[in-house]
Amino acid sequence: MECVFGLVGNGFAVVVADSSAVSSILVHKSKEDKVMVLDPHKLMGASGESGDRVQFTEYIQKNVALYQFRNGIPLTTAAAANFTRGELAAALRKSPYHVNILLAGYDKETGPSLYYIDYIAALHKIEKGAFGYGSYFSLAMMDRHYHSNMSVEEAIDLVDKCILEIRTRLVVAPPNFVIKIVDKDGAREYAWRESIKEAGVAPA
Repeated sequence: MECVFGLVGNGFAVVVADSSAVSSILVHKSKEDKVMVLDPHKLMGASGESGDRVQFTEYIQKNVALYQFRNGIPLTTAAAANFTRGELAAALRKSPYHVNILLAGYDKETGPSLYYIDYIAALHKIEKGAFGYGSYFSLAMMDRHYHSNMSVEEAIDLVDKCILEIRTRLVVAPPNFVIKIVDKDGAREYAWRESIKEAGVAPA
Protein backbone atom coordinates (compact mmCIF):
# COMPACT_ATOMS: atom_id res chain seq x y z
CA MET A 1 0.00 0.00 0.00
CA GLU A 2 2.67 2.45 -1.10
CA CYS A 3 2.23 6.18 -1.46
CA VAL A 4 4.46 8.87 -2.94
CA PHE A 5 3.23 12.41 -3.51
CA GLY A 6 4.68 15.84 -4.10
CA LEU A 7 3.92 19.45 -4.94
CA VAL A 8 5.57 22.68 -6.05
CA GLY A 9 5.36 25.81 -3.90
CA ASN A 10 6.78 29.32 -4.00
CA GLY A 11 10.49 28.70 -4.52
CA PHE A 12 10.54 25.06 -3.40
CA ALA A 13 9.23 21.56 -4.09
CA VAL A 14 8.21 18.90 -1.57
CA VAL A 15 8.30 15.12 -2.03
CA VAL A 16 6.69 12.79 0.53
CA ALA A 17 6.79 8.99 0.65
CA ASP A 18 5.70 6.25 3.00
CA SER A 19 8.57 4.36 4.60
CA SER A 20 7.23 0.80 4.69
CA ALA A 21 9.15 -2.05 3.07
CA VAL A 22 6.62 -4.83 2.57
CA SER A 23 6.35 -8.16 0.82
CA SER A 24 3.00 -9.90 0.54
CA ILE A 25 1.53 -9.79 4.08
CA LEU A 26 4.87 -9.07 5.78
CA VAL A 27 6.29 -5.72 6.84
CA HIS A 28 10.08 -5.91 6.77
CA LYS A 29 10.86 -2.31 7.71
CA SER A 30 8.93 0.76 8.73
CA LYS A 31 11.74 3.30 8.13
CA GLU A 32 12.73 2.66 4.51
CA ASP A 33 13.64 6.00 2.90
CA LYS A 34 12.05 6.04 -0.57
CA VAL A 35 13.02 9.63 -1.40
CA MET A 36 16.56 9.68 -2.76
CA VAL A 37 18.73 12.80 -2.96
CA LEU A 38 20.04 12.62 -6.54
CA ASP A 39 22.36 15.59 -6.18
CA PRO A 40 22.45 18.78 -4.06
CA HIS A 41 19.33 20.17 -5.82
CA LYS A 42 17.28 17.14 -6.87
CA LEU A 43 14.99 14.64 -5.14
CA MET A 44 13.59 11.40 -6.50
CA GLY A 45 10.60 9.80 -4.79
CA ALA A 46 9.91 6.29 -6.03
CA SER A 47 7.33 3.56 -5.56
CA GLY A 48 7.18 0.06 -6.97
CA GLU A 49 8.80 -3.34 -6.54
CA SER A 50 11.50 -3.03 -3.88
CA GLY A 51 14.32 -4.48 -5.98
CA ASP A 52 13.48 -2.39 -9.05
CA ARG A 53 13.03 0.74 -6.95
CA VAL A 54 16.37 0.48 -5.19
CA GLN A 55 18.35 -0.64 -8.25
CA PHE A 56 16.88 1.91 -10.65
CA THR A 57 17.06 4.94 -8.35
CA GLU A 58 20.69 4.15 -7.48
CA TYR A 59 21.46 3.71 -11.19
CA ILE A 60 20.01 7.14 -11.98
CA GLN A 61 21.79 8.74 -9.01
CA LYS A 62 25.19 7.40 -10.10
CA ASN A 63 24.66 8.42 -13.74
CA VAL A 64 23.65 11.96 -12.74
CA ALA A 65 26.84 12.16 -10.68
CA LEU A 66 28.88 10.70 -13.59
CA TYR A 67 27.54 13.33 -15.98
CA GLN A 68 28.61 16.12 -13.63
CA PHE A 69 32.02 14.48 -13.11
CA ARG A 70 32.63 14.18 -16.87
CA ASN A 71 31.27 17.57 -17.94
CA GLY A 72 31.85 19.79 -14.93
CA ILE A 73 28.25 20.98 -14.81
CA PRO A 74 25.18 19.33 -13.27
CA LEU A 75 22.13 18.19 -15.22
CA THR A 76 19.12 20.46 -14.99
CA THR A 77 15.99 18.99 -13.45
CA ALA A 78 14.36 18.74 -16.87
CA ALA A 79 17.43 16.98 -18.30
CA ALA A 80 17.54 14.53 -15.38
CA ALA A 81 13.83 13.81 -15.87
CA ASN A 82 14.31 13.18 -19.60
CA PHE A 83 17.33 10.96 -18.94
CA THR A 84 15.30 8.96 -16.40
CA ARG A 85 12.42 8.64 -18.84
CA GLY A 86 14.82 7.49 -21.56
CA GLU A 87 16.29 4.76 -19.38
CA LEU A 88 12.82 3.50 -18.44
CA ALA A 89 11.79 3.52 -22.12
CA ALA A 90 14.94 1.63 -23.16
CA ALA A 91 14.28 -1.03 -20.53
CA LEU A 92 10.57 -1.28 -21.32
CA ARG A 93 10.94 -3.91 -24.08
CA LYS A 94 13.86 -5.76 -22.50
CA SER A 95 13.54 -6.08 -18.74
CA PRO A 96 11.13 -3.38 -17.54
CA TYR A 97 11.47 -1.66 -14.19
CA HIS A 98 8.24 -1.63 -12.21
CA VAL A 99 8.88 1.76 -10.66
CA ASN A 100 7.00 5.06 -10.62
CA ILE A 101 8.87 8.29 -9.95
CA LEU A 102 8.28 11.85 -8.83
CA LEU A 103 11.42 13.89 -9.61
CA ALA A 104 11.71 17.31 -7.97
CA GLY A 105 14.48 19.83 -8.36
CA TYR A 106 15.51 23.46 -8.17
CA ASP A 107 17.36 25.31 -10.94
CA LYS A 108 18.69 28.87 -10.69
CA GLU A 109 17.18 29.84 -14.04
CA THR A 110 13.75 28.21 -13.79
CA GLY A 111 13.19 27.70 -10.06
CA PRO A 112 11.47 24.61 -8.62
CA SER A 113 9.88 21.92 -10.77
CA LEU A 114 8.25 18.52 -10.39
CA TYR A 115 8.13 15.70 -12.95
CA TYR A 116 5.85 12.65 -13.08
CA ILE A 117 7.44 9.55 -14.62
CA ASP A 118 5.55 6.25 -14.56
CA TYR A 119 6.68 2.68 -15.20
CA ILE A 120 5.78 2.81 -18.90
CA ALA A 121 8.01 5.89 -19.36
CA ALA A 122 5.34 8.59 -19.57
CA LEU A 123 6.79 11.96 -18.56
CA HIS A 124 4.87 15.07 -17.52
CA LYS A 125 5.82 18.29 -15.78
CA ILE A 126 3.26 18.87 -13.03
CA GLU A 127 2.55 21.09 -10.02
CA LYS A 128 1.20 18.27 -7.83
CA GLY A 129 1.09 14.53 -8.22
CA ALA A 130 0.98 11.15 -6.51
CA PHE A 131 1.49 7.42 -7.01
CA GLY A 132 0.20 4.38 -5.15
CA TYR A 133 -3.03 3.55 -3.35
CA GLY A 134 -2.65 6.65 -1.20
CA SER A 135 -2.85 8.78 -4.34
CA TYR A 136 -6.66 8.44 -4.36
CA PHE A 137 -6.78 10.41 -1.13
CA SER A 138 -3.74 12.69 -1.44
CA LEU A 139 -4.78 13.86 -4.92
CA ALA A 140 -8.29 14.61 -3.63
CA MET A 141 -6.86 16.69 -0.78
CA MET A 142 -4.45 18.52 -3.08
CA ASP A 143 -7.22 19.25 -5.59
CA ARG A 144 -9.18 20.84 -2.76
CA HIS A 145 -6.44 22.76 -0.93
CA TYR A 146 -3.49 23.25 -3.31
CA HIS A 147 -2.80 26.61 -4.89
CA SER A 148 0.24 27.99 -6.67
CA ASN A 149 2.76 30.05 -4.68
CA MET A 150 2.15 28.16 -1.43
CA SER A 151 4.50 28.95 1.43
CA VAL A 152 6.50 26.17 3.08
CA GLU A 153 4.17 26.29 6.10
CA GLU A 154 1.07 25.98 3.90
CA ALA A 155 2.63 23.12 1.93
CA ILE A 156 3.56 21.17 5.06
CA ASP A 157 0.07 21.74 6.46
CA LEU A 158 -1.35 20.28 3.23
CA VAL A 159 1.09 17.35 3.43
CA ASP A 160 -0.14 16.64 6.97
CA LYS A 161 -3.76 16.75 5.73
CA CYS A 162 -2.88 14.22 3.02
CA ILE A 163 -1.13 11.91 5.50
CA LEU A 164 -4.05 12.09 7.92
CA GLU A 165 -6.52 11.30 5.13
CA ILE A 166 -4.43 8.31 3.98
CA ARG A 167 -4.16 6.97 7.53
CA THR A 168 -7.90 7.46 8.07
CA ARG A 169 -9.26 6.12 4.77
CA LEU A 170 -6.83 3.52 3.45
CA VAL A 171 -7.59 0.04 4.75
CA VAL A 172 -3.91 -0.92 5.12
CA ALA A 173 -2.33 2.49 5.55
CA PRO A 174 1.44 2.93 5.89
CA PRO A 175 2.22 4.25 9.37
CA ASN A 176 5.30 6.39 8.70
CA PHE A 177 6.17 9.03 6.12
CA VAL A 178 9.32 10.97 5.24
CA ILE A 179 9.09 14.56 3.98
CA LYS A 180 11.90 16.10 1.93
CA ILE A 181 12.20 19.55 0.41
CA VAL A 182 14.35 21.13 -2.29
CA ASP A 183 14.87 24.85 -2.79
CA LYS A 184 17.67 27.33 -3.51
CA ASP A 185 19.47 26.09 -0.39
CA GLY A 186 19.51 22.49 -1.61
CA ALA A 187 17.74 19.18 -1.16
CA ARG A 188 17.28 17.97 2.41
CA GLU A 189 15.15 15.97 4.80
CA TYR A 190 12.48 18.16 6.35
CA ALA A 191 10.66 15.88 8.80
CA TRP A 192 9.26 12.43 9.54
CA ARG A 193 5.65 11.70 10.42
CA GLU A 194 5.72 8.52 12.50
CA SER A 195 3.01 6.51 14.21
CA ILE A 196 5.12 3.35 14.63
CA LYS A 197 8.73 3.23 15.77
CA GLU A 198 11.15 0.57 14.57
CA ALA A 199 11.06 -2.34 17.00
CA GLY A 200 14.40 -3.44 18.41
CA VAL A 201 15.58 -7.02 18.11
CA ALA A 202 14.57 -9.05 21.14
CA PRO A 203 17.50 -10.58 23.04
CA ALA A 204 17.98 -14.30 22.51
